[in-house]
Amino acid sequence: MKVTCTGRKVNLKDSFIERVEKRMAKLDKFFGDDAEALVTVVVEKSYQKVEITVREGGFVVRAEREAQQMEEAFDAAADVLTHNVVKNRKKLAERLQRQVPQEYQDEPAEVDEYHLIREKRFVVKPSTVDEAILQMNMLGHNFYLFRDAESDEINAVYARKNGSYGLLVPEK
Repeated sequence: MKVTCTGRKVNLKDSFIERVEKRMAKLDKFFGDDAEALVTVVVEKSYQKVEITVREGGFVVRAEREAQQMEEAFDAAADVLTHNVVKNRKKLAERLQRQVPQEYQDEPAEVDEYHLIREKRFVVKPSTVDEAILQMNMLGHNFYLFRDAESDEINAVYARKNGSYGLLVPEK
């Protein structure tokens, strides 16, 4: 697995990068050699956030955690990532190219099917991103699906934890 470390508002120490590479090497047992991991550290005034994103082919696994120290945040995010892969290993079996290691064979797996409890149909109206955000806020939702007035593509806006907004645009 190729590991890339990025720091926003911080220069990462070599010891932290070595720690990341060593811990991410343990996840090689779940992913193939062509997998890429991006570890991003964001330093804010009162906390440090670590985001881990692993991509293999079209498959993406992501975890993020905040803590007082970046090492603590990284360890927590890596634990969440590992837990999610192990928990869903049977559903992921076709996506993950490698066999699950023996040490995880005895752990209880998530084998239940997903239970869809509601289906909602609605008209997707053309609008701008600003109009979609306004509509999302007016409805009190944390995401809103709309047709972009310029590109005629289906997009989604969503509210982020920090109060900002995100836009999901499908790639062709």
